[in-house]
Amino acid sequence: MKAIAEQVQSGILKNCCEIVWVLANKKTAKGLETAAEMNIPTVCIESKGKKRQGFDQEILNFLAPHEIDYIVLAGFMRIVSPVLVNAYPNRIINIHPADTHQFKGLGAYEWAFENQLESTKITVHYVDSGVDTGNIIEQKTVDLKGADTLHEIEVRGLKVEHSFYSEVLKRVFTS
Repeated sequence: MKAIAEQVQSGILKNCCEIVWVLANKKTAKGLETAAEMNIPTVCIESKGKKRQGFDQEILNFLAPHEIDYIVLAGFMRIVSPVLVNAYPNRIINIHPADTHQFKGLGAYEWAFENQLESTKITVHYVDSGVDTGNIIEQKTVDLKGADTLHEIEVRGLKVEHSFYSEVLKRVFTS
């Protein structure tokens, strides 16, 4: 989220889009604190104890009066239900630290490390009701040769994620 916000404020996404809110489902989400420090409005809609569809309906109710073009997920660790997906078809975008044809869900960097992969892919995709099953927008390869620790794999992957996501968003928003 921070990398995207920085690109919106002074990088490749400047004059291309705006962040209307940073929305989180936990009051303790680091993204809320980071956004506030960057003077970006924040919203928290707590999800604890709520069913997925009910929570997503609350988000939809919040967004309904506004003309939101896209929802960009960055660190949002909940499965999105059909309630939200159907309201924003091909307008909810996520990033996943693996080739979604090979690995879906949490733990992608651990999977790459455990399988001693020489490379992995970062995938930017549209969100559907599954877990990392939406149509792929773009992918970028991350070279993992010589990475001896999980930490090193994570560092290499996040470096690519932090620039690649904004690059893809710019192409989506300006096409």
